[in-house]
Amino acid sequence: MPGEVLFSAEGPVAFITLSHPGKLNAMSRAMWRELRAAFERIQSNSEWRCVLVRGEDASFCAGGDISEYPEFRFEESALRDFHESDVWGGLAAMLDCDVPVVAQIEGACMGAGMEIASCCDIRIAGESTRFGAPIAKLGFPMAPREAQLVARAAGELTAREMLLEAAVLRAAEMKARGFLNRVTADKAVAAEALASAQRAAALSPQAARLNKQALRALAQGRQPHQPYRYADSGEHREGIAAFLEKRKPAF
Repeated sequence: MPGEVLFSAEGPVAFITLSHPGKLNAMSRAMWRELRAAFERIQSNSEWRCVLVRGEDASFCAGGDISEYPEFRFEESALRDFHESDVWGGLAAMLDCDVPVVAQIEGACMGAGMEIASCCDIRIAGESTRFGAPIAKLGFPMAPREAQLVARAAGELTAREMLLEAAVLRAAEMKARGFLNRVTADKAVAAEALASAQRAAALSPQAARLNKQALRALAQGRQPHQPYRYADSGEHREGIAAFLEKRKPAF
């Protein structure tokens, strides 16, 4: 079966599910485009307050769909278009999303999986999950912006180890290196990721969006635009009033 990126929602939580049966959810070109479309849809709709990204059948993403590679990887302009349009288009849509993004990481998180996970705000993995980017075994490097993304999220030394040694690391090691927020028993990771998404979705959506915009600006070496413009907003007033009145805020 061809791979696809599935979209669903339960209340304020949107679910993005990577699905490529028989290939551990390896990303095809079409899946990269679908990932971009899904996140652009979420960004343009205030209905969803958190996104949970996961893979089907207890595997996050094993990398790219190598069976497609002979179609485009051996010609420079076609290879550039794949990385700069398809792949970066999907990753940029994730990075530009102002809604909190939680990663439910299970099984294999390799190559493209590392890149997708690196775009998420909160990363939760099962204890048997394996992480890496052993693409040097295939004779090619990670594209520059993708390498920068992984190095920023996982740390430069970890990125170098994955790319230069083809190292595959366990979840506990990735947690110790600061890539993961939490590691749970494999059978508990889905419930823990959902609970995290629900906690984020219950908070002020305005605060989440402004926090993400500010963090993105600071990471790019610039100051957030009008960081105090929320002063007279309804959510700001409601949050303060609810605290003073000792009740749950209605966001």
